[in-house]
Amino acid sequence: MLYDLLGGMAGEYPALNVFRYITFRTGGATLTALLISFLFGPRIIALLKSRQRRGQPIREDGPQTHIVQKQGTPTMGGFLILVGLVPAVLLWADLSNKYVWIVLLVTLGFGAVGFADDYLKVSKISPKGVPGRVKLFFEFIIAIAAMWALVLVANEPLQTALTVPFFKGVLLQLGGFFFVFGALVIVGSSNAVNLTDGLDGLAIVPVMIAAAAFGLIVYLVGNAVFADYLQVHFVPGTGELAIVCGALIGAGLGFLWYNAPPAMVFMGDTGSLALGAALGVIAVAAKHELVLAIIGGLFVLEAVSVIVQVVSFKLTGKRVFRMAPLHHHFEQKGWAEPTIVVRFWIISVVLAMAGLATLKLR
Repeated sequence: MLYDLLGGMAGEYPALNVFRYITFRTGGATLTALLISFLFGPRIIALLKSRQRRGQPIREDGPQTHIVQKQGTPTMGGFLILVGLVPAVLLWADLSNKYVWIVLLVTLGFGAVGFADDYLKVSKISPKGVPGRVKLFFEFIIAIAAMWALVLVANEPLQTALTVPFFKGVLLQLGGFFFVFGALVIVGSSNAVNLTDGLDGLAIVPVMIAAAAFGLIVYLVGNAVFADYLQVHFVPGTGELAIVCGALIGAGLGFLWYNAPPAMVFMGDTGSLALGAALGVIAVAAKHELVLAIIGGLFVLEAVSVIVQVVSFKLTGKRVFRMAPLHHHFEQKGWAEPTIVVRFWIISVVLAMAGLATLKLR
């Protein structure tokens, strides 16, 4: 909005030229989302508490400490993230950019699926919300629609192509399978973040770290000069997604203020599904799908731990981990919650650095 209103007046008022710069508008989006979260956070949390008398239902088969320590904490805190994210993007982004709208709509779509799940859990006072198959059905519908839109927006030869990290000239043309692959990336990223969201502050900081890394990636691949220098594929228009990443970081910081141990509010599926999907669709748009598996490696580990646990128990009757996802395994080993959270943050930083290294190691 400001890009159109003020950036267009730069010829008459040179000082307004700053509104044309992606870096300036990214900073503006970050601060705007943060301020909105601080302004409305207490009111939203108070509203959630008044509507959720018993808070988020706690799994009886989960860590017993959670039943004592986390009982009564309201969920759907992801709504606070979206309240900060969406207005900040609409205010600072170039609204004629189709990538911005695709990412926003996917984020809101997955947020709606998560909201339905959280609502059923709270209303029925049960950790069981929307059946898994139903959630996946709607998630794939949204993801496939997003892939269709991304292919229409992208230029040849990148429309249905997969780039490979470390190899500057490799393009794997997937054809129609690219729709399935991209949808799997978006849905997989969404649910991996959802599985990671099990301890206070555990999911939101790695999400912000990944958003920061992808904010840099989309800025570089969306700039012809930088893309040529780094020998990465130039994807016109994706630089504007840096504003989305900045808004995500600002909204995430605002949410962390209230989610820091002991949490005043939980993210819930409303936030985790939305944020994971946002990272997934940004990665697909920037043609860095495989790099997402590196930068978001913590989410991958959490998801794999659940898969391994389920497969092992069904085939052998034995569990590989004391409890899945992985963070619960370390809880059962006696690690304190803050220890797990901070160490997982450190892992996320290292993985983000490794992912960013792929930009130059070609």
